[in-house]
Amino acid sequence: MQAEDKMNEWCSLKSMGEQLSREERARYARHLILPEMGEEGQKKLKNSSVIVIGAGGLGSPTLLYLAAAGVGRIGIIDDDRVDITNLQRQVIHSTEAVGSLKVESAANRIRELNPEIEIVEHNIRLDVSNALELLSDWDVVIDGTDNFPTRYTINDACEILGKPWVFGSIHRFEGQVTVFNFNGGPNYRDLFPNAPPPELAPNCAEAGVLGVLPGIVGSVQSAEAIKLLLGIGDSLSGHLMVIDAKSMKTRSLQFDKITERERITEMSEQLIIEACQSQEVRGGPPIGHILEITPAEFVERRSKGWNPFLLDVRRENEAAIVSLPGTDLRIEHIAVPAKAEDLPKDCDLVVYCRSGGRSDAVARWLGQSGWDRARVWNMVGGIHLWADQIDSAVPKY
Repeated sequence: MQAEDKMNEWCSLKSMGEQLSREERARYARHLILPEMGEEGQKKLKNSSVIVIGAGGLGSPTLLYLAAAGVGRIGIIDDDRVDITNLQRQVIHSTEAVGSLKVESAANRIRELNPEIEIVEHNIRLDVSNALELLSDWDVVIDGTDNFPTRYTINDACEILGKPWVFGSIHRFEGQVTVFNFNGGPNYRDLFPNAPPPELAPNCAEAGVLGVLPGIVGSVQSAEAIKLLLGIGDSLSGHLMVIDAKSMKTRSLQFDKITERERITEMSEQLIIEACQSQEVRGGPPIGHILEITPAEFVERRSKGWNPFLLDVRRENEAAIVSLPGTDLRIEHIAVPAKAEDLPKDCDLVVYCRSGGRSDAVARWLGQSGWDRARVWNMVGGIHLWADQIDSAVPKY
């Protein structure tokens, strides 16, 4: 079945699923008597969707409890196979599942647990080339991964898509949980602006982990996701919950959104650099400085006969608000490496976005990827500076 047909089927099921069946009332009886939940809350869960990235240690309890709770549509992303060394902590899998795909093993188990829900399997590794597509159709994203590059990709994709995501991590006897990108709250880059060196961040295979710890952390992640879906309680947004399994003590570390820098610049730059790597764009000079031009300088030069190719690297919904006159093409910044063949190399090229961050990253990528650096400009200030210098009627969104 095609993805569009599946989505239509799902929408139809949602519209039909206003009332709980007799079987569902029995299954979720302990939820229905909760004052904060009741039948309306259970119907919210039934009509909600969560995607879990990773069907391993953290994904195991998270998937089990989301399914048991009655979240109506659950997605699983994982490209690994079950190994016998996983079974010490990845409790969703069985000995018989060793060698099978984790997404299949996990999906089979939660279908056994709750046949009332829909499971969507993605036997693929999430990366910058597919993150937006994979995460766009879900209410909440849960991170069950174990490496920094993937977490930065999740963060940046969720920020672009406006999705809240629940973070969890484990290391030996310590676990961490928080919620990012919820109602304008802080993001992963606010808490971890830069990834630590690999030697300071070993994974479970290198450092070891207490087998029950992922169960504790994953259960908290599930609780946070359910609270977000229901709109109840206080989320962990802005608070990092740290769990010490040796002492069984927890502490909460508060962190704030960083407002002194334009995080979209780092986000775009990281995504584009990773996209270069994912497409095996190697070699060449390092990404360095590129030419810059203000809107006023651009208009003045164009009035004298200059005719550069004008590239908009914003999202489609931004272009619907306003686009600069004479724009030749719009390609969302993270899609530029995949669609670079659409861009000319035999003329001057000016890149713009909302405020200059994404366009700067794209211009620098073009400068290292075969375009003449002497003919590629970033329009500093973007739409915002255009409104200040050229046309005050242009909206600053």
